Amino acid sequence: MYQHQWHTGESINLPTGKIVCIGRNYAAHAQELNNPIPSRPILFIKPSTCLQSFKEITLAKRLGEHHYEAELALLIGETISYGDQNVLTKIAGVGLALDLTLRDVQSELKSKGHPWERAKAYDGSCPVTPFYPLKSPTELESAEYKYWQNGDLKQHGKTELMLFNIERLLTEISESFTLMPGDIVLTGTPEGVGVLNHGDELQLQYQEQVPLNAKVVLKP
Repeated sequence: MYQHQWHTGESINLPTGKIVCIGRNYAAHAQELNNPIPSRPILFIKPSTCLQSFKEITLAKRLGEHHYEAELALLIGETISYGDQNVLTKIAGVGLALDLTLRDVQSELKSKGHPWERAKAYDGSCPVTPFYPLKSPTELESAEYKYWQNGDLKQHGKTELMLFNIERLLTEISESFTLMPGDIVLTGTPEGVGVLNHGDELQLQYQEQVPLNAKVVLKP
């Protein structure tokens, strides 16, 4: 059973909540999938059953090809509702996550104008690392992270390249639904997305922290 953790290994005393995701928050990623660049954030939700630790990533092979999208993950520590000010101070921690996607399923659903849940919200589709306490909101202005697959650098995200900064994202989200303590916000992925294979060795690194390792296990 997944539980939020600090990078020190201690459990975080927050419930496991929803995951609010942002689509197309990096222009280069939108372009690599031939998608238009949005004029405001695209929001969708993964349920808490999507969460698993970024360690041994177990996925169902029967669902099809799982595509990775490495993203900066924000752990919400205090309620954020419509009209709230100083939203960045309500972030408890920062980590990294993979927004896993069944790309073929997503493409089919999009072509029919259907919601994305079957492609985005399936069990285990959000492996997440432990979190680092947010020292200061200004840390998020120039934060960066890297993702490797089998030793090859595949993605390098920088918050300064986001179409919508983190304060704007939290404000936009809270216009539609309240963020609760224990919720996670995924802030969008840069270019370089691709397929996960059985046995892949993965690494995620936030800023200059020690890279964290995981392995992909595909089961029937």
